[in-house]
Amino acid sequence: MKRLGALVAIGLCATPAAADTVRLGSKVSAECTFEGKKLYGRVKVVDAFADFEVRVVDAFPDLRVMTVDAFPDSCGRWQMVDAFPDFTIKYVDAFSDFDIKRVDAFAGLP
Repeated sequence: MKRLGALVAIGLCATPAAADTVRLGSKVSAECTFEGKKLYGRVKVVDAFADFEVRVVDAFPDLRVMTVDAFPDSCGRWQMVDAFPDFTIKYVDAFSDFDIKRVDAFAGLP
């Protein structure tokens, strides 16, 4: 019985380490990346062949996004551009890669 308790304790200790790379219930990693690409910077909206398909939601987003005019250098800060984007997005109503919520402050991971 003591051996079982030790295994449970080891399993509980290992769980937070796994949560460092992928947050529970979220598609966006703790490093603010999705499939290895950072989720901040210069963004272009396209109709086809996007890097990511995103859905805008009001509750339970994977990422809070703030549109900025300059310095899109931290998680969730997007500068909308027409040329030379860091990544492209397509807005969808279903089957998104991840969900975003538009905010005026406190961009980043929820």
